[in-house]
Amino acid sequence: MEQLMEQQQKAVIVGVNLNHQQDFEYSMEELANLAEACNVEVVGTVTQNLSRVNTSHYIGTGKLQDVTAMLEAQGGNLVIFNDELSPSQIRNLESDLDVKVIDRTILILDIFGERARTREAQLQVEVAQLQYLLPRLVGLRESLGRQGGGVGTKNKGVGEKKLELDRRRIEEKITILNKELEVLVAHRQTQRKKRKKTGMPVVSLVGYTNAGKSTVMNALVELYTETKDKFVFEKNMLFATLETSVRSIELEGNKNFLLTDTVGFVSKLPHHLVKAFRSTLEEVSEADLLLHVVDCSNPEYEQHIRITNETLKAIGIEEIPMVYVFNKVDLKQDSVPDNDLNTDTVHISAKKKWGIDELISMIRQHIFKDYVQCMMLIPYDQGQLVSYLNENAHVQDTSYESDGTKLTLECRTSDYMKFEHLVVQE
Repeated sequence: MEQLMEQQQKAVIVGVNLNHQQDFEYSMEELANLAEACNVEVVGTVTQNLSRVNTSHYIGTGKLQDVTAMLEAQGGNLVIFNDELSPSQIRNLESDLDVKVIDRTILILDIFGERARTREAQLQVEVAQLQYLLPRLVGLRESLGRQGGGVGTKNKGVGEKKLELDRRRIEEKITILNKELEVLVAHRQTQRKKRKKTGMPVVSLVGYTNAGKSTVMNALVELYTETKDKFVFEKNMLFATLETSVRSIELEGNKNFLLTDTVGFVSKLPHHLVKAFRSTLEEVSEADLLLHVVDCSNPEYEQHIRITNETLKAIGIEEIPMVYVFNKVDLKQDSVPDNDLNTDTVHISAKKKWGIDELISMIRQHIFKDYVQCMMLIPYDQGQLVSYLNENAHVQDTSYESDGTKLTLECRTSDYMKFEHLVVQE
């Protein structure tokens, strides 16, 4: 029955263009895509240019009448607003429109709730949902009475039962969830520390939702691990991946790095979610290199780049080197520039496996630049060092001298410093 109601939802989307924002039209188009991701049919759009939103109803009286007329004409039963609404705005709008009213934030929270697979992601979403709902209990009670099921009320932690809890019990629930989350976060931080001790470089995939980050990860996993059981979920939809995935990529010459993939970004990403997913996004802050994946076939790709960079800045990530990976070149109509390894830009098609070699070359340039070419003479009674260097460096030549094993190799600066007393000149 609930699924049926979800399929029958018909929404009018409403937005206010404050002071002629450049990205307003795109944000409305994106709102429609978010609605479709929740199986909601968008039957109409109402917009208004204002210098500030109407404090009581978000939009003016005339536009409110336009929304009512459109709902009646199209058989709509839901109105979705492009900005976060206050409790009083929800209450007033539902009273005047007599349909369920939700905003962009709860729409994104719904999608996250639907897609969360791991316990950590589920907890993060539930905390964000409850924090959003806490000041809006009164307005949303009206909504629940108006229509059960459907977008805005269907997820774990957001149902009628929880909305009827008093404020104190919801706050207690948030505290309990946060404690459980802290345990999982501490566990992942321990894993990060262990990885850091190995000295293995970390490369993080970042970018707008549906830019193809998971496809890029799978292309590298397939080429450099020879196994498909390490593939991450990929699908052409918004927020296909919420969990942080970590894979070890093994290159020639004993050069390995860890590749991480995490949640994609979107414009006006709710601050509740940014806060809840902060621990997940911290994976990005530990990276030695960021691969900013861009869907260059999307006409709004420049907007996506700006939003991703702004989101990274908002979570305190500014100093990490970044390579722009322009993905989906196979879908572009115009010509694609040749890849130049002297720039921080590479054009690829992860789906078609085009440009992956150039991408790897660019990663090598960035994360293995501290490698040193040298020659070491290792005494025969220190054979364990030969084994260590064979495993952790790129040994190009081995010869056996009267006083030890001579290795021509390329190794990390840290290993060079450690064994500098063994370095010999040609």
